[in-house]
Amino acid sequence: MLELIPAVDMKGGKCVRLQEGVASRVTEYGDDPVAMALHWEAEGATRLHLVDLDGAFSGRSAHLDVARSIFRSLKIPVEFGGGLRTLDEIDAVLDLGADRAILGTVAVENPGVVREAVRRHPGAIVAGIDARRGKVALRGWVDQTPVEAVDLALDMKGLGIERIIYTDVARDGMLTGVNYAETEKVARDSGLRVIASGGVASEEDIRELWLRRGAGIEGVILGRALYDGKIDFRNLRARMLSW
Repeated sequence: MLELIPAVDMKGGKCVRLQEGVASRVTEYGDDPVAMALHWEAEGATRLHLVDLDGAFSGRSAHLDVARSIFRSLKIPVEFGGGLRTLDEIDAVLDLGADRAILGTVAVENPGVVREAVRRHPGAIVAGIDARRGKVALRGWVDQTPVEAVDLALDMKGLGIERIIYTDVARDGMLTGVNYAETEKVARDSGLRVIASGGVASEEDIRELWLRRGAGIEGVILGRALYDGKIDFRNLRARMLSW
């Protein structure tokens, strides 16, 4: 089964979606992230993807009070990312109730933090690998690096990471379709479990990922396609049972 994971991205206290990770290209979808999270749980989600975009850009989590409310209000597990760059921050968000902590920039700049986080919280640390044309992007996707996504995935595996979220930044929020080939390549070459992210536009995208689940693709994050009504979450979950 491919897990369908709705995303709630927070910026300035609101629920938003960015296009290609650009802070100025923002669309607001509501001013109550807790209510939005509860909505997706009611629609049948088995997990929520929660991101603090202000934290991702600034390097310091800015919505921990809201995140705590979401963790405590939902019965389903929540994975949280955005600005987690120290062990204290990682410990804090997991202590608040997050099921998983997503590490991005720190995975490249301070792998020792990743190693220790995995030791302290086995199974709860996920590496968020964001890439443009196969190269890793950092700090809310602002800084481009020469690091290959597959190489970073292998480095994370060596630190004890079991799962990554792979995002094609150029497609994120654009409704242009998932980068199936690159996502499958990262999964096969790394041997890690991969959650796909970026570009989902239709049920066909989900179907294509479902067909590739044997490579290690275990889930997909749904953002703008849900908020713009391109995908009906409840109906999609039901239809997947017939595949």
